[in-house]
Amino acid sequence: MVILSGPRQAGKTTLAKAISKQFTSSMYLNYDSYEDRRIFLKEAWLPSVELLIFDEIHKMPKWKNYLKGVYDTKPEHQKILVTGSARLEVFKQVGDSLAGRYFLHRLMPLSPAECEKVHVNYTIDRFLERGGFPEPFLTQDLMDTDRWRLQYIDSLLREDVLDFENIQNLNAIRLVFELLRERVGSPVSYSSIAQDAAISPNTVKKYIQILEALYIVFRVTPFSRNIARSLLKEPKIYFFDIGLVKGGSGSRFENLVGFCLLKHALAKADYQAKIVSLHYLLTKEKKEVDFVLAQDNQMEKLIEVKYSDHLINPSLRYFHEKYQTPSVQVVKELKREWVENQIEVVQGVNFLKSLYL
Repeated sequence: MVILSGPRQAGKTTLAKAISKQFTSSMYLNYDSYEDRRIFLKEAWLPSVELLIFDEIHKMPKWKNYLKGVYDTKPEHQKILVTGSARLEVFKQVGDSLAGRYFLHRLMPLSPAECEKVHVNYTIDRFLERGGFPEPFLTQDLMDTDRWRLQYIDSLLREDVLDFENIQNLNAIRLVFELLRERVGSPVSYSSIAQDAAISPNTVKKYIQILEALYIVFRVTPFSRNIARSLLKEPKIYFFDIGLVKGGSGSRFENLVGFCLLKHALAKADYQAKIVSLHYLLTKEKKEVDFVLAQDNQMEKLIEVKYSDHLINPSLRYFHEKYQTPSVQVVKELKREWVENQIEVVQGVNFLKSLYL
């Protein structure tokens, strides 16, 4: 069984239906469809069907128990593909464990590295302007992009949030969402947002966890070899859709680099079974590096992001000398790449294309 998860409208259903064409017989069922829901409940499919595709099944009560039962009783030749627009591994209806019964693959929005691999080139500005979701990214008209985003936000904050948890105050989570759009790239204080939104810090934390579980935002925590300790410190919040960032071009570029690094880390985990994580560095003296790629909780690369400043950031220089870790400063507007004391200064487009996916 394969579980394919990722943000809403990243292309999961399109990919699932394309995969189905490689099988002699397949059946696609969407839990959002009342007609399909009856088929789910009765398990009314032929044993001869080679591929079963279950879409949005995480909305079913005790869906993990259901999947476990279907998997354990299916004919040996039958394959199951499960898709969903939520992080299924953290969804609240826990049920029985599916351990050992599935492979997890996460489908993310488009990235420069992914486009490079299929020999299709788009400018970084296009990603900054439209984000990487296929529909707004590929459309010719920017007005269509803006229209898509308005509908997308409304669907996320109404339908998806309510499917995830019965939240009484949708206006409050909408306000938290809007406040996060203005804070991309900065450590987020739950107390500060709580004060602005007139709710408790614990409620802010809960709302951010919901937004994260629905692939709307992702957290980047400070690097610490003590994992529990790092989770207690203030995270930075970024968006899967770069178009949601309200800051200037610098904030959008940092979000794009952060997203591409996360996609790189997830792909390494899903395809190579490597434990790669994304963090940032921050000292009490406010020395900060934007991103750290770590493998098996060991720093692998330090990444500082600049829109146009080619001078090596003093904090990057400090951490590079302290930890002797490969370091790179990624600059969007850079005429010439260079290296100083083993710190690389590289063009943003070249760095992003060099990532795994």
